[in-house]
Amino acid sequence: MNRFSLDGRTALVTGANTGIGQAIAVALAEAGARVLCAGRSEPAETLARINALGGAAEAVPLDLADPLAGGRVFEGLPPVDILVNNAGTILRADAVDFTEEDWDAVIDVNLKAAFFTAQGFARAAFARDAGGAIINVASLLSFQGGIRVPSYTASKHGIAGLTKLLACEWAGRGINVNAIAPGYVVTNNTKDLRADPVRNKAILDRIPAGRWAEPDDIAGAAVFLASPAAAYMHGAIIPVDGGWLAR
Repeated sequence: MNRFSLDGRTALVTGANTGIGQAIAVALAEAGARVLCAGRSEPAETLARINALGGAAEAVPLDLADPLAGGRVFEGLPPVDILVNNAGTILRADAVDFTEEDWDAVIDVNLKAAFFTAQGFARAAFARDAGGAIINVASLLSFQGGIRVPSYTASKHGIAGLTKLLACEWAGRGINVNAIAPGYVVTNNTKDLRADPVRNKAILDRIPAGRWAEPDDIAGAAVFLASPAAAYMHGAIIPVDGGWLAR
């Protein structure tokens, strides 16, 4: 038996159109999963990459600006075995200048939507007496404070706690809930940091690996957590950070 094979499984990945979500969707397809690429924009590039590999994928419209939408999405889908809660957003401003709208915009997508999407996944799994795997995308800022990202930091601390809570409740019912905590990754969310020569240098000087991560660097951990190889893992939060937290 190939402990890392996802043959015969169906995965739903939120925010699968770019960045980390795209890389995870492609990697799950490479491992044999049928991938439902969920997001508010058409994941044309992701679908093309998966099709080029001979994998199976399709788009699922999902706008998590409505945090409850993820909980409803499973009602119209075939059985889903793997959920990757990847969709997220970030706003940068000094904490003293942050508005309620700034706060809610990030918390709603990053934390509230993640919870209700996981809830919808679990309800559907329990209704058919099945288990599955949930992989939440946390962050280094699940462990640290950061600067100028108050709602993002709060949301990612929340994802870490939620991962542990759901693992405690659902492990005995056959659902593995774990999280990946990416380090600094080349994505749309980090373009401002990479464009700032002072911040970019400070970040690179702290990373033992000496470089920013590419989205593909994160994807292997997701395949592992989705696979039978991680069957006894519950509530883990795995940093994939080039050694940042070890420094």
